[in-house]
Amino acid sequence: MRSPFGWFLLKRLAQAVVVVFFVTLIVFGLLHALPGGVARGILGAQASNAEIASFNRAQGFDKPLPVQYWMYLSRLLHANLGTSYKLNQSVGSLIASRLPRTLVLTGVSTAVAFVVAVPLGVWQAIRRRRLADYVITTGAFVGYATPVYFLALLLVIVFNADLHLLPSQVPGTYNLGQLLAHPSVLVLPVVTLAVPTIAVFSRYTRSAVLDNLSEDYTRTARAKGAPERRVVGIHVLRNSLTPVIAMLGYYVPVMFSGAIVVEEIFNFPGMGLLFWNAAQTSDYPVLLGVILLIALATVTGSLLADIAQAVADPRVRSGLK
Repeated sequence: MRSPFGWFLLKRLAQAVVVVFFVTLIVFGLLHALPGGVARGILGAQASNAEIASFNRAQGFDKPLPVQYWMYLSRLLHANLGTSYKLNQSVGSLIASRLPRTLVLTGVSTAVAFVVAVPLGVWQAIRRRRLADYVITTGAFVGYATPVYFLALLLVIVFNADLHLLPSQVPGTYNLGQLLAHPSVLVLPVVTLAVPTIAVFSRYTRSAVLDNLSEDYTRTARAKGAPERRVVGIHVLRNSLTPVIAMLGYYVPVMFSGAIVVEEIFNFPGMGLLFWNAAQTSDYPVLLGVILLIALATVTGSLLADIAQAVADPRVRSGLK
């Protein structure tokens, strides 16, 4: 007999596979919805009819749609995302060269946000309805409502133009090793991405801690004489992290949308800048390849968040929550 966690994991994996299947259908549909057809959209309006016909034959776009979709899936299984006709490179190689840098940017930003937001949310919950709580709540709303591009420009003006403390641009030739060797170039992009994330996660943490502070197990622990620090740090915080962990997985597309703007402003050589440049030049293979990758990352993030929730809270995997 399988364990509850085994059934839970199997169910979530099956759901993820189904979602990925529909994602490939949507991206395939977007490919065929390009203005003027696939060949015209990729080759451009200046392409001749002979060039379009030759392209369709070479890529299999003259075959029935089910056959084309099967060919598309076969290419994906071999990590073939197509070719950028603007950069004359495979989309896979372009993404492979940019993805590690974006992972560093978003990963460090998320880690900074998590380390700051969780203690901040707990501290607010413990001191709810006091002046400090109101001040931090106001700051969180301002941080969440401030457009990323405005925050980025403000940080550049203050820390680069006025104080001359931090660089405002990342050299486009920097590889991952050079980025890590010069951490100062990461500070402004990381802070720009982390601020709105801190605002969101601190509010979620505060709300979750407040809910758990009123639970019976919290009152029982206090009645037994447990120190308040132990009650909050062990009993309350562990249960409060469940919704915050869930948000980590679902926040992937939000982080990437912010990274597009941040990378463009700071000239950060990552996926966001690649996507931005592809949008500017109508490089549809790159656009669709990045969209597919974002969708897959979102599904993977959601799956990992569900698994982390199940590990942290047995009620999730048993179907009681």
